[in-house]
Amino acid sequence: MRSHDIDLLFAEIRSGRLSRRDVLRRGAALGLSAPVIAALLAACGGGSAGETPAPPTDGGAAQTPSGSPGTAQTGQRGQGGTLKLLWWQAPTILNPHLAQGTKDFDAAAVVLEPLADVDINAQLVPKLAAEIPSLENGGVAEDGRSVTWRLKEGVVWSDGEPFTSADVKFTYDYVINEQTTATTVGNYRIIESIETPDEHTVVIHFNNPTPGWFNVFVGPYGMILPEHVLRDFVGDQARNAPFNLKPVGTGPFKVDDFRPGDVVLYSVNESYRDEGKPFFAQVELKGGGDASSAARAAIQTGEVDYAWNLQVQEQVLASLEEGGQGIASVTPGVSVERILVNQSDPRTEVNGERSHLGTPHPWQADLAVRQAYALAVQRDLIATQLYGRGGEATSNILVAPPKFVSQNTSWRFDLEEAGRLLDDAGWVRGPDGIRARDGVRMEIVYQTTVNPVRQQTQEIVKAAFEELGISVQLKSIEAGVFFSSEAGNPDTAAHFYADLEMFTNNPSSPYPLDYMVSWWGDPSNIAQKDNNWSGNNYERWQNEEYDELYQQASTELDEQRQIELMTRMNDLVVNNVAVIPQIQRNNVQGQAKNLSGLELSPWTSDLWNIANWVRTEG
Repeated sequence: MRSHDIDLLFAEIRSGRLSRRDVLRRGAALGLSAPVIAALLAACGGGSAGETPAPPTDGGAAQTPSGSPGTAQTGQRGQGGTLKLLWWQAPTILNPHLAQGTKDFDAAAVVLEPLADVDINAQLVPKLAAEIPSLENGGVAEDGRSVTWRLKEGVVWSDGEPFTSADVKFTYDYVINEQTTATTVGNYRIIESIETPDEHTVVIHFNNPTPGWFNVFVGPYGMILPEHVLRDFVGDQARNAPFNLKPVGTGPFKVDDFRPGDVVLYSVNESYRDEGKPFFAQVELKGGGDASSAARAAIQTGEVDYAWNLQVQEQVLASLEEGGQGIASVTPGVSVERILVNQSDPRTEVNGERSHLGTPHPWQADLAVRQAYALAVQRDLIATQLYGRGGEATSNILVAPPKFVSQNTSWRFDLEEAGRLLDDAGWVRGPDGIRARDGVRMEIVYQTTVNPVRQQTQEIVKAAFEELGISVQLKSIEAGVFFSSEAGNPDTAAHFYADLEMFTNNPSSPYPLDYMVSWWGDPSNIAQKDNNWSGNNYERWQNEEYDELYQQASTELDEQRQIELMTRMNDLVVNNVAVIPQIQRNNVQGQAKNLSGLELSPWTSDLWNIANWVRTEG
């Protein structure tokens, strides 16, 4: 257990996020010694071990940020005025099944809901479901081939139409239709059929025994769509639906106005099922800017109540917190900042498409070259100088849950060894110092989103690469463009019309097949023109052993065997340098001192339980 992780636990306790029962559970899971657990319990203050308040509906106990003691104002819908949110990556679409970026899933989560979500302890929490299926209650079949969901009764869409099991089945039909080109389709291919024996029961039959039965209709990729609104917009009409910009949902708010790339304005959904919720009357989700300005607005000036994903240098955060109106809140993360290595040639066009699957990259298709790249990324420098409490260096691409984390990988910074690998592969320095082979020069384009930490990371990597004799052109793209799902936009991460690109991604399920699908090599899963670049595999990396392991993991019910499969998949991705993991990122956000009830979870959208957010007095 790292001291850094213990510090994070203490921070969570001080901010009121963890009960004594939570502390005991987390401490045991992390293998902490009895004295350390005792110290953590002491920090919890009064109450006996195991004492915990009853959770509110659809979420966890309300939390009070550090520095904001007081009593939450609850019990009256809409009394809290306007909640101001700032996402420095602006949303561009509100249909999560057509979305590419976290900012789009988050903006949709204010309105749309899955059957269940995942809390900070990786536990399923009912949303539209009446209960979580299990072996004990008969919801999960012993052979792993089916699951039965019981739905809440009396739930209606924001336009007054009833929510039923037909909407769940429709969502599957919508996503699985190839012409819809849904970005979430990879999660749903495990389904063989869906039955709806009555309006409040959904029976999902899987193609095979399925350990990750909760990877469908759960979390941000599982939001349910209304059949009565979208029945005429399935398949090739999906992207023409007005719903994509103004969805009808079952969540606590509805969309009043959406200006893609700018702002979403929401008001209370008066049809929302929980009496007295939500506390806020309106929500303003402003998009754009950069992480540094978002941090200032939330922490220093208090212009907004909450700012997402503060990928900001540690010294900047510390400076803003001094005498600021808000706080920088840190929660443990499950995401990895990584460099993706394109296996296809971004310079050669085939049938109107670059980075074509059948056109290998002229030098990055060589494993020795990719290994040299990995040796030239100084991860500890990036972690200490740029991230601080926001993350630490890692050699793994899968960093959670703990049981799946590989102990087999390592990293080092070694330019001498990297140079030797390139020399042996025939890539030697020319008169100008740039490496070349057979007249082809090593000149790469390295792209990412506009963000100060990412631009500084690019500079660190570029300096090392150029010392090796690799010419590097840096490219920075506005996040709204980079994570766009527009098929005609050549600058998206999915198009990957560059040699290297950098961003963060993470699993949204404790059984992370939804994450490991990113390297499954089936052509249908590779981002390309034929699927409107909706595939999950951006690197165009294909490996038969990985594909076999992924297929086995999708049906394996034995936990020890699952651990072995997940670990081996991680090791293949890392050792073949399909990506270069850099930083295991913690979640850093800015929030008002009087904002409570957040229950932030690294497994899902920050806004997963926005119905429970309140202001406090004190």
